[in-house]
Amino acid sequence: MSGPSSATSRAATLPGVWWRRAACSAALTALVGCAGGGPPGSLAVTSLPSWPGEAPSEAHGALAANCTTLAGMADDAMLGGIGPGGTPGRWREFCSELAVTPPSGLQRLIERRLVAIDQGDGRMTGYYEPMLRGSRTRSAAYPVPLLRRPDATGQLPSRAQIDAGALSGRGLELLYVDSEEDLFFLQIQGSGRVQLENGDIVRVSYAGSNGHPYVAVGRLLIERGEVPREQMSMQAIRGWMRRSGHRAALDLMHRNPSYIFFREVTGSSADAGPPGTLGAPLTPGRSVAVDRDFVPLGVPVFLVPEGGVGPRIAAAQDTGGAIRGQARADFFTGWGDVAGEQAGTMNQPLRLFVLVPR
Repeated sequence: MSGPSSATSRAATLPGVWWRRAACSAALTALVGCAGGGPPGSLAVTSLPSWPGEAPSEAHGALAANCTTLAGMADDAMLGGIGPGGTPGRWREFCSELAVTPPSGLQRLIERRLVAIDQGDGRMTGYYEPMLRGSRTRSAAYPVPLLRRPDATGQLPSRAQIDAGALSGRGLELLYVDSEEDLFFLQIQGSGRVQLENGDIVRVSYAGSNGHPYVAVGRLLIERGEVPREQMSMQAIRGWMRRSGHRAALDLMHRNPSYIFFREVTGSSADAGPPGTLGAPLTPGRSVAVDRDFVPLGVPVFLVPEGGVGPRIAAAQDTGGAIRGQARADFFTGWGDVAGEQAGTMNQPLRLFVLVPR
């Protein structure tokens, strides 16, 4: 959901970045072996811990969606990340083979065509596509505007200023919803669905931000002693807001000056996930948001979380304002209440591997 900064300057301070390893060490070779035909420091995917993880065939659809999106890009388009795999041209051969490979053959294709880059240890959280209630017109029941991004140069207003009407009168209202709290959590998720009064469903997706820094309100509640760290989750924040009242909830939300704008998504099946930053539809359980300063969009990744969700092949298809770090992933759980419960409580240590062509 936000663009990359200088990858080189940030990565240079991280001792675990793969390109700082000139070659496989003897110790590493003895443990897992080095991948022939890959970049220095790369590993054979068969040597990865817990490989191939849960149901590798179920990642076929997400990787195929990546390939469909990459097919429409120039060979030298920049996908982000550090090192190989960061342009669509590097994926042409793999995608050609994937197109004629059944899901049951995906594991073998990856083992033959790709190698792994160890991104080190990080953390995995979850996100989902929430459902809000709304209307095309403003009313007492639906007073909260869901805004398009304004055409503007320079600094946009903060969240508190926007809520106070700083962008009113500019025709930016896309929809109106019934809850400022629900809109706030929609902005954290980056996409969602709005059920209108007549039962129609409108899908909305990230269209930009106001450029202000993202402040995690959960961390603020922990620092203030309002919620114990070990109990922090999206559900815990919502519970605190209900107990504390609307004014306190609004004050907390305004501590995060970042504000997200939306666009309406048309022509998308209700059974498909929302489009991520890459443009491919997200697949529940197989799509992740990453920091594209370190991980190219459109590549397969192998997730090895500790507890909760099991190891698996997934697709890097999205970004997020709070997703920062070379081994940071946000796991898309789907849509609806069950997906929301899973996403809201997900926060687990992660070992992340990026898979790139030999």
